[in-house]
Amino acid sequence: MSEGGSRPTDDVVAQDRDGHVDPAADRPEPEVVESFEGSAEKGADRLHRTWRALLTTGIFGGLEIGLGILAYLAVLHGTGSHLLAGLAFGIGFVALYLAHSELFTEGFLLPIMAIFAGRGTVLQLMRLWGVTLLTNLAGGWVFMWLVVQAFPEFSDLLAETARHFVDAPLDLQAVALSLLGGFVITVLTRMQQGTDSDGVKVVAAFSAGFLLAGLSLFHSVLDSILIFGAIHAGAAVSYADWLGWFWYVVPLNVLGGLVFVTSLRLVRASELPEAPGPDGGLEQDTPGR
Repeated sequence: MSEGGSRPTDDVVAQDRDGHVDPAADRPEPEVVESFEGSAEKGADRLHRTWRALLTTGIFGGLEIGLGILAYLAVLHGTGSHLLAGLAFGIGFVALYLAHSELFTEGFLLPIMAIFAGRGTVLQLMRLWGVTLLTNLAGGWVFMWLVVQAFPEFSDLLAETARHFVDAPLDLQAVALSLLGGFVITVLTRMQQGTDSDGVKVVAAFSAGFLLAGLSLFHSVLDSILIFGAIHAGAAVSYADWLGWFWYVVPLNVLGGLVFVTSLRLVRASELPEAPGPDGGLEQDTPGR
């Protein structure tokens, strides 16, 4: 660290033509500090949830993302347009945001920032991910049983949609679709974290829904729930078929979010003047340090 707790600057970029360093160049951008502290705080809240809170928010997450799937099926059945159906699917992300529920793939950014800030552990992260994934799937399984009973006309559509995923070979295209699925959902988290406007957050939710569902990207929870619907409807799809697809999509979703979004946010946060302290804030210089 440089004298006085300031961060080192790039001598070439920071100096003017007379060789002087602009004092502003020695300070992190306020929005970077604010974004990091806010992300770490929200991530810590998730990491430290009680078991009861984890279970309920995860189950509700599966139920609420099911609302988006129901909207997706209704529009696709009525119009045949995947793009319009993908836009309708954004209803599910809006429900998640407004109800403060938890989706497994939303945990690829904020909890990592909290761990970087010293406000959580990897064990807590594994607990968050594992419980949320299982409860999302359980909630979605129940919701799709209700959908199939209420709308039997969606059965053929569910079967066709499920075959799109379970019949996909594990090739470069499948890897890319899975990486993009993790990338899009993590960017959604980043966008919603970057604004205080509820309206902008809703727009971001519909945008991510359009990309994920409209382009049939591979998303471990969303597409699993669609596959469950096909199984409930009696399609020629089994849980073994689902697991044959699911086992590689989950880690690739994680990788897509961590590599293309979270790691770059951590690089940006590393420019802060001090290493993050255990309380999640920035350690301040005190006399005698």
